[in-house]
Amino acid sequence: MTDRPIHRMYLHFQELPLSRRFLYTGTLLVLAAGYAFALLYIYTSHSGHDGNAITLSFQDIVIAYSGSDEGTRLESALHGPMSGMLPRQDIVKIVKWINDGATKADYESNVSTVIDRYCLSCHDGSNPHLSNLDGYENLKTVVDRDTGMDIFTLVRVSHIHLFGLTFIFFIMGLIFSHAFLRPVWFKCAVVIAPFIGIAVDVSSWYITKLFNPFAVFVMISGALMAACFAYMWVVSLYQIWFYKMPDYLTERDARPNRTIG
Repeated sequence: MTDRPIHRMYLHFQELPLSRRFLYTGTLLVLAAGYAFALLYIYTSHSGHDGNAITLSFQDIVIAYSGSDEGTRLESALHGPMSGMLPRQDIVKIVKWINDGATKADYESNVSTVIDRYCLSCHDGSNPHLSNLDGYENLKTVVDRDTGMDIFTLVRVSHIHLFGLTFIFFIMGLIFSHAFLRPVWFKCAVVIAPFIGIAVDVSSWYITKLFNPFAVFVMISGALMAACFAYMWVVSLYQIWFYKMPDYLTERDARPNRTIG
């Protein structure tokens, strides 16, 4: 019936106190919402760099981390994640200013009012995670050739990513460990796979800057983490409330049913 004896410390969801099951349920629901918003943020911040704002493509990943020879950072943002933040005619005006040499005189007569009206509410320099577009000198730094994320930004995002995702998948794995799933090796693989995905994902950012085709591993690792998260979430939530434990599992060691507490 099983590929190995059931560990003496193993407890199924149905054997846990009712309070613990509610705790796990609340945690799963909030984590799912947080993960959904994280995916939405990745989509909105990375899609559109290739000129198509609808899909998140391989080329979007390459441009995000390695940059593009076809335009500046500001152009990539205006055609990508920022394309809906200001009118089309003003985007054309800024791009024309860039192509005409991005002079200070042209900035003051044609571009500064657009930047002040649509950009400075977020890009005024108060947020260190966003480009400062306040003034000509600051704007000039984003109209140079697009080289993608700089190393400082990658290092900063890396430590946030490593700590944050590790905590998320530790909590998910801890909850999922109460699920009854066979074979055991498959359950272990689902638990460990996201951590492999985290390591591959972060390291791929740096390698993609040097070798563009490696961007495919950014996409694969992201898909792996999302698939494992979804699988653990669905299985855990189902077994917490709806799963009927096999007889040989409920009768082992003549344990009482632990559903109150």
